[in-house]
Amino acid sequence: MAKQRMRMPIDELRQLALEACLACGGSPAMATALVDATLSAACFGRTELGFPHFVDYLTSLRDGRINGDAKPRFDYVLPALIYADADGGIAQLGFDLIYDDFVKRVKTFGISVFTQRNSYTAGELGYYVRRLAEDGLIAITAANGPALMAAAEGGERAYCTNPLAFGAPLPEPLPPLVIDQATSATAFITLAEAAREQSPIAHGIAIDETGAITTDPVKAMLGALLPFGGYKGANIALIVEMLSAGLSGAAWSLDAGHFFSGEHPVNAGMTVIALFPAAVDTGFPDRAEAQLERLRSKGVRIPGDRAMPASAETDSLDVDIGVLETIRRLCLR
Repeated sequence: MAKQRMRMPIDELRQLALEACLACGGSPAMATALVDATLSAACFGRTELGFPHFVDYLTSLRDGRINGDAKPRFDYVLPALIYADADGGIAQLGFDLIYDDFVKRVKTFGISVFTQRNSYTAGELGYYVRRLAEDGLIAITAANGPALMAAAEGGERAYCTNPLAFGAPLPEPLPPLVIDQATSATAFITLAEAAREQSPIAHGIAIDETGAITTDPVKAMLGALLPFGGYKGANIALIVEMLSAGLSGAAWSLDAGHFFSGEHPVNAGMTVIALFPAAVDTGFPDRAEAQLERLRSKGVRIPGDRAMPASAETDSLDVDIGVLETIRRLCLR
């Protein structure tokens, strides 16, 4: 059954989301960081990681899995390496607080690394590289979370969906190139939605509790997701695990708290590596776009080509009515 949706002005949606975040225990700084990231996902990126996932944040704030009054701490261990502890809050807040200084360091040294532990799951990973690309930087971001994915059929949960995102600047007024994808064959939120709607899932993307391939999303929720591309996807998940949890000192996916239930903090890790291409070639954005055009002419689909940024043409968004009702209800708590 098709979901019912309504058109809502972005300003009103922002205000509603801010009020909901505050009502559930978030600080003003946290609310602003989370709502900005949510709107970015809804307008330009992975819409399922916009307001549908925002509800997960609100629920976790209310239930104590997110520290609503988190005060991230930063340690400049090297001139181009920033180490952060998110204090049990959201990943976006630490990134926001350090953002201007991080960009300055990238443009001073040509490269800089931001690595953060002890946060809730990072949300739409494209948000981080999108912001940096809009400031002329190339960036790669890796993040982990609780174990949801097995390395292969018959295995046990070993990794989160362990997403990896890449961003690169293009000439204005074009939006940056953003590639944001999980190492799992499908996103966990897509699986959870299929389970709620009792809709079959594709063969080969998940296993049940016994380790057997299943197309039943309810059984898959009790089992595990599978990586894309078999062992190659699992290898990339391991790379992400080392970059995010390994470098930051966050919990390995096997040890992380779940983001849907319990009171145990997630303690997810995230690492952002950014480079300043203009230090080598001020014409990088034009060269990059020229290459993308060549690829399009050969039938290559470029990530983002099918997307229609909502705020580029209008000041309103289509939002699922059920999600809106949930957000409004949480405002009253």
